[in-house]
Amino acid sequence: MLWHRYRVEGMDHVPAEGGVLMVIFHSFATYDGFLLGAKIYEETGRLGRGLGDDRIFQTPWLADKARAVGLVPASPDAGLHLLQQGELLGVAPGGMWESLRPSTERYRLRWGDRRGFCRLAIRAQVPLMICACPAADEVYTLRPSRLTDAVYQRIHWPVPMVRGLGPTLVPRPVQLTHHIAPLIEPPPFDESRLDADADALFDEAKAVMEELLIRHAHNRTARLSEASP
Repeated sequence: MLWHRYRVEGMDHVPAEGGVLMVIFHSFATYDGFLLGAKIYEETGRLGRGLGDDRIFQTPWLADKARAVGLVPASPDAGLHLLQQGELLGVAPGGMWESLRPSTERYRLRWGDRRGFCRLAIRAQVPLMICACPAADEVYTLRPSRLTDAVYQRIHWPVPMVRGLGPTLVPRPVQLTHHIAPLIEPPPFDESRLDADADALFDEAKAVMEELLIRHAHNRTARLSEASP
């Protein structure tokens, strides 16, 4: 946390109890999500859980580490069970594909048509808590790469063209701030309307997340302009 002078804005939006679906913007750094979980635990005592990519659990040493920090293999049933148990559950709709965005796509979502998290929130009748740490996109530089795209599309494995501080993989010491937006309540669960309601909830969640990202991008541009001679 000291390396990035990490902080959170909007901690008052974290409910003291009850199921909550925490929706996270997936940076390549990835660990910003764990910093958020640690800060929430420190401030509220709530220990977050998370749905992890299948590849994580197909790597023996990584699978053990993932389970130790509260991750479980991603599936609708697993998510529904945890939320019904009153857990604070984190998901990254863009997944690994979002984390592999080149730096030319900083602060942009790669959610595509992934509406599963919205269906999950509606079925479980829990609110969405939108969380963004836009500056995490500045920790590393990722170059556009056909190899990265091709390998991911073929076997869903990350092969990034990446660098951090200087020519190394050491993360840059940029200040990281997580922004937590006010909760978004789901509509009542109605199986006959589930797809339509999930579409509407998705559009609302996406708009909130994009607003957090765009605000940071504009502020960063303004700071750079002021710093220019």
